[in-house]
Amino acid sequence: MAVTALLGLKAEMSQIFKDDGQVVPVTILQVGPCTVTQVKTTETDGYNAIQLGYGSIKLTRVNKPRKGHFKKANTEPRRTLGEVKTKDKPTVKTGDVIKVADVFKAGDWVDVIGLTKGRGYQGGVKRHGFFGGPGGHGTKFMREPGSSGTNTSVAHVLKGKRMAGHYGVEQVTSRNLLVAKVDNENNLLYVRGAVPGFNGGKIHVRKARAKTMPKPDRAIRKQAAAAPAAPAKAAAPAKK
Repeated sequence: MAVTALLGLKAEMSQIFKDDGQVVPVTILQVGPCTVTQVKTTETDGYNAIQLGYGSIKLTRVNKPRKGHFKKANTEPRRTLGEVKTKDKPTVKTGDVIKVADVFKAGDWVDVIGLTKGRGYQGGVKRHGFFGGPGGHGTKFMREPGSSGTNTSVAHVLKGKRMAGHYGVEQVTSRNLLVAKVDNENNLLYVRGAVPGFNGGKIHVRKARAKTMPKPDRAIRKQAAAAPAAPAKAAAPAKK
């Protein structure tokens, strides 16, 4: 299948147990099913891509341009729309439903894109990791940003100076997360590691671009390191 990404929601963090009793920390993602709402090709749009829709929404909540778009595709209205580019001409058609098991399987590497949690207006210590001053008795420089200007030759704060401000609600990509489990019946994807955003936040899951093959398990690596090396073969006698 040409589709390499799906839309979904971040459910929660949890843990699963392997057969040998090892605990694996995972993030549970509600991925799919996604409906194909538009197919783009180089002949009509200049590039190949698939537009996916995820999540149900009341018809009264959809504006008129979106209603016409879904009517043309002959699909039910969807809350979230996303686009997935493809190298070749897409083979799917509008109205097709793509589930999580059609794209991902256990052992795959994925990238998860989401928005970080909003933390409002924060100071430099929390926003940028400033150390601050000493916290002893009598100090007047604990969590203050310190000097932000320059000398009189410039006489203004340079652009890009790290200061207090709004923190969070930024798009972040968590790369190279290992898929630990796929539950196609409940449309759940279990990935190792943390995913940006709050529980219930929108995410975009795609196949990892930096990795193609998973690393061997830690227990397998330990066994390979502890195994004795194979004896070297004796050199063949030289011909006279």
